[in-house]
Parts: sequence; structure tokens; C-alpha cells
Amino acid sequence: MSASGGGRVPWGPALLAAIATVSWAFLAMVGIAALGLHLIGADRAGALGPMTAAVTVLAVGGSITPSGDVGVFGLEGAQARAAIDIAPLGVSLVGALLLGWLFVRSLRAAGAVIGRAELAVRAGLVAALFLLLLAGLTWVGNDTVTIDGATLVLPGLGRQRTEHDLLSRLPEQLGDIADIGAGLLPDRLAELVDAKASVGFTVAAGRSLLGGVVWVVAVLLLALLASRRTPLPPGGQALHRTVRPAVSALCGVLVLAVGAGLVAGIYAAVGDDHPGLVLGSALLGAPNGVWIGVPLGLFVPWYGRASGALRQVLPDPVDDLLAGPGGEPLTVGRLAELDGRVWLLVVASVLLMVAAGVLTAARTPVGSSRPFAFAGWCALRLGVVTALALPLLVWLTRVSAGASLSVLGFDAFGAGLELYGNAPLACALGAGWGAAAGAAGALAAWATGAAGRRATGLAGLAERDDGTAVGRRDDRGGNDGRGRPHEDEAGEGPDGGEGHEGDEGRGEGQGPEGGA
Repeated sequence: MSASGGGRVPWGPALLAAIATVSWAFLAMVGIAALGLHLIGADRAGALGPMTAAVTVLAVGGSITPSGDVGVFGLEGAQARAAIDIAPLGVSLVGALLLGWLFVRSLRAAGAVIGRAELAVRAGLVAALFLLLLAGLTWVGNDTVTIDGATLVLPGLGRQRTEHDLLSRLPEQLGDIADIGAGLLPDRLAELVDAKASVGFTVAAGRSLLGGVVWVVAVLLLALLASRRTPLPPGGQALHRTVRPAVSALCGVLVLAVGAGLVAGIYAAVGDDHPGLVLGSALLGAPNGVWIGVPLGLFVPWYGRASGALRQVLPDPVDDLLAGPGGEPLTVGRLAELDGRVWLLVVASVLLMVAAGVLTAARTPVGSSRPFAFAGWCALRLGVVTALALPLLVWLTRVSAGASLSVLGFDAFGAGLELYGNAPLACALGAGWGAAAGAAGALAAWATGAAGRRATGLAGLAERDDGTAVGRRDDRGGNDGRGRPHEDEAGEGPDGGEGHEGDEGRGEGQGPEGGA
């Protein structure tokens, strides 16, 4: 296809690229899910295959419903049901990174501009194949575990002796509690020995496929906005210099923060009594913890409650604050009352935002802008992007789990966990923090000479097409709009190519294909 976007759609290469993209993404997600479940010991409670499929479906926006007949345990009706609304973002992130990266790589052969028809075909093929594999996982991701009361009968003991043995294990302080209610306790134990309870989990196919559609479309769109070296259709060239620097910078620092969280998890596992549990939890949920911490460190309040065994999955001191009836805000200030080290979370979150501001400035073409005008544009762009990203993080990391069953290897009879953030306030705070970080980062980048140094060739083309690059020459042999020679005078372009040739060319070897 030509650079102007004309020509026919390459169906064969597009189909092969889509097959490779979706296959690698699913292989990575299934691998991470299986490894994480194995490390936490979930495969000791049931078959690893169905649990892996269910966790993968959850990771891409699906839904599972634990269910079962456990009336013998005193749970009837609605009590004997459970619902889980939590995404293992460790699996999601791996799949999104691979899916998005392979997708945008397949677009770079189109040149500086890709036709709308080719982009639609490539994205449509990826989405269709993704949903096809997801449908297969919804069929596989169902399992049932039967709890047989007969297993309570010890080897060599009959039924009567088993009942007597169970009663004899009651603490002596309870005295004659077995006689309360005309001997109801022995009768209930007898029913328990005879009982068989079936518990399990079922993937909701319709809701999972609908969630999968939203997930894959969002990942492909985000990949297009974050990839600075990928061509866009005609009419979208301005995004190279206005949107992509800020989106790529914020995405980069958020992924880097997850990497730091994973390293912290590995370090914690070294000295822990249960290293497999810590490592498995980090693999599956490191982004969940990190992306809750980032909004919290930027003063976004959270609300929630925790009860029963699900309190055990929360770190200290969060578990103590959520042990009440719920409704109380979970803020940095309240956490700091229990552990003063929590204020380090604020420092880390602010530094993360400043890093995003510096990267935005380094990746934005300077043109003929003055320092404060350049800082204003960077502040506006990063502010808008962060105002959208922070509520998205709040929504992604929400937790709602109510369980009266044993599911995915975790016993949670009568347990509950709910955690959610304030999305409207996250939007407002995101705009403020993004604008402040964008301005501060731009001024720091200008003062150190880093402003615009990492701008791609496509961003430079968009700048020149708009007629705004008056002071910056594309041949990199003049100045960068401020009277200083450009760092690429030696001949190597910022994208790993051979540099630029004159005002009209983009240079040999430099372009969409040059670099990740």
C-alpha cells in the first residue's frame, strides 16, 4: 500500500499477522495464569486447565460465577451463591503488551500513512480471531468440585464411631453442648457425613464475549495512540505530536511501576515462609496493587470493606482499615496513622508523574515555541491524558468478591471483599497532577536541553505539515528552534535510522520500521 493510503488491502499478510498476534498474546496469558495458579497452590484443589482458562477469561474482561449446592453447611439460597468481579491484571498486562506491540509492528510496512481500509481490516481480523479463541476458553473454563461427606469417615471407623469421634473433638469447655436442642448437633453431624456438596465455577459466555470485545478494541486503540512510530490514516497526522508523546510517556511509567512492584514481590518471596504463594500472587496481581497505589498516592480516596478469609489477601495496614462495616474512606492520611512509611507512596507517585512530564516534553517537537508556551502545551496534553487514565486505573482495579464457596483453590465461606475508588475525583485530580507534572517536566527538559530530543520522524513530519516548525530544520543540521545545534548532527536519527536528508526527506533507514 502506498504512503498516501491508496491501493488494495493485503489480505494474506494481514491474516498471517493477525494469527501470529492473537496466538502469541493468548499463549503468554495462559502461561502466566497457569504459572501463577500453580505457585499459589490452586491446582491442589482442582484441575489446573479449567482454572487457567477461567482466570484468562477474567483477565480480558470476562465474568465467572461460582455456584454450588452447599445447603448442608448452613448456606441456603442467595447465601450459597457467589460472584467475583476482579481482574488479574498481571495476566491482562502481558496479553495487552504483546497484542498491542505485535499489532502495531504489522502496520509499519505501510509507510508514513496507512489507508483506512487496511487499518480496519487488520484490526478487524485481530479482534475476530481474539474472540474466536476467547469463545473456546469460555467453553473450557468450567469446573465442578464435589465435597463428599463420606471423606470425613476415618479409615477403619464406621459411621457411628465417626460421629462420636467428631463430637469428641469439641473443646471440653463446651460441656454438654451436644445435648442442646434435644440432640440436634449429633443429627446435623450425621447429615454432614452423608452429604455431598458440589461447588465450582462457571464462565458467563455472553458477558465474557462482550467484555472481550471491549477489551480487545481498547487495547488496539491504546496501542495506536501510544506507538510513536506507527503510521496513522490520513487526517490523523496531528496525533503524532499532540497525543502520542503524552500517552506513550504515561503508559511507559505505569508499566515501569509494575516492573518495580514485581521486583519487590520477588524480593519479598526470598525471605518468606511461602515463596511460591508470594511469587504467584505477584505474577497475577502486581499491576492490581501498583495501580491502586498510584491513584492513592495522588490522594484519590478509596472505599471498601473486607470480611472473612478474604481479609488475608490484603496487605497491612489496609486489612485493618477495611475490617469495619464499610463506607469509611481509605486515604493516605488514614493509612499513615497506622504506618508512617505510607507517605513514601505519595513521593513515589509524584516522581512517577514528573517522569511522565519529562518524557512527554522529550518526545514532543519543539518547533518555534518559547519555553513557557511549550510548557503550557505539554501541561495541557498530559493533563488531559492523565484525567482519562486515572479514572481508568480506578475502574480496572476495583474489587468486588462475595463468596460462600471454595473456588479457584481458595476457601471463602461467608467472606466478602469490596474496594472501589472515587472515579470523578480521580478525573479532577488526574487533570491537576497531569498539568502540573507536564509543565514541570517541560521546563526541566527545556533547561537541560532534552526538550524535543526524542521526537520521532513522524511527529516532525506532522509538525512541518502544520507549518509550525519555523525554527527547526528537518535536516538536523541547523538549530532546534532555540539556536542550538541538534544532537543528531552526526547523522543518526532519533529513531535508529541514518538521519535526514534535507527539508523534505525523512532519511534512509529512518521511519516507521525503525525501532519498536
